[in-house]
Amino acid sequence: MNRPPETYVPVQEERLLAFATACFQRVGLSAAHAALISRLLVNSDLRGVRSHGTRTVNHYCQAFEDGLLNTTPNPTIVHETPTAVVIDGDGTLGYWPMVMATEHAIAKAKQVGIGMGLVRYIGHYGSAGHYTRMAMEQGCVGFSVQGHRNQGRYGHDGGGPNPGRHLGYHGNPPISFAIPAGEEAPVVLDAATCILADYQRGPEFEALFSMIPAAFFKSIGYGVVAGLLGGGLTGFTLSDETVTRYPRARQAGMILAIDIASVVPEDVFRAETDRMARDIRETYVPMPGTDRSLLPGAIEEERLAFHRAHGIRYGEMEQTAAKAASERLGVPLPWD
Repeated sequence: MNRPPETYVPVQEERLLAFATACFQRVGLSAAHAALISRLLVNSDLRGVRSHGTRTVNHYCQAFEDGLLNTTPNPTIVHETPTAVVIDGDGTLGYWPMVMATEHAIAKAKQVGIGMGLVRYIGHYGSAGHYTRMAMEQGCVGFSVQGHRNQGRYGHDGGGPNPGRHLGYHGNPPISFAIPAGEEAPVVLDAATCILADYQRGPEFEALFSMIPAAFFKSIGYGVVAGLLGGGLTGFTLSDETVTRYPRARQAGMILAIDIASVVPEDVFRAETDRMARDIRETYVPMPGTDRSLLPGAIEEERLAFHRAHGIRYGEMEQTAAKAASERLGVPLPWD
């Protein structure tokens, strides 16, 4: 899904921002809330993360229109310590509350070396990399995961369909680490925990369960750990009130920020990140289907530069979703 589309229309960043913001405002979000979500979604498009970009605007807006998410939330700090903050997201999408939590986590990390932000009672928070990159840009290592209610119960796996209730398909919560570099691209792992993509289902994939079981046991473990740290740790099982009122607000999220300078000179750490990126690039044969040995995050940086220079490559799935939102909400499309 996140490969560049073969056919597309180029869309300028500012026009796409304006389109998404207008759509969210039409369904009742404040201008500031709409702009924040739109900024993060367009960032995903710029980096080529098409699965988590503005193609989701139509789906999100429909959820707001249907009353499944809160259009006028009041995210509130409900618990705080020197190293952690817990925020009640009040039944809205996860973007705004998670940005709040990340800002608090970074501030705490700068004070005591490490800071954690936890958010409960939210909907989807999008790409986990939004929040880890925020931490990274402030000289921290960022780590983020999201969990959802009843993960582990059939029908609540959090990923694609699970035919036959196979354990190998279990769970697909987002996970991200972001590590700053110096001259090289930063190392940003922004992924889902399941070894299989949501659309990879069927006998040909199930044959892999017995061929490479170790890979699936790791995948299952990553999903469970992510779900518990990004869900259970937030306390989102303490009450059913918000979930009953806003059925899509059954998720939660966690962001951890580690201030690098509190344990090692930042330039020393960045130099080691650079060294590793160079050595891997110069030492290893590329993976099949690729022509370079790059670390996670490098391709995203290249696509960001390309899209800012030439326009975002808006493929068929993005265009279809944008047209649906445009027709329903009366917002002009962001391309000619």
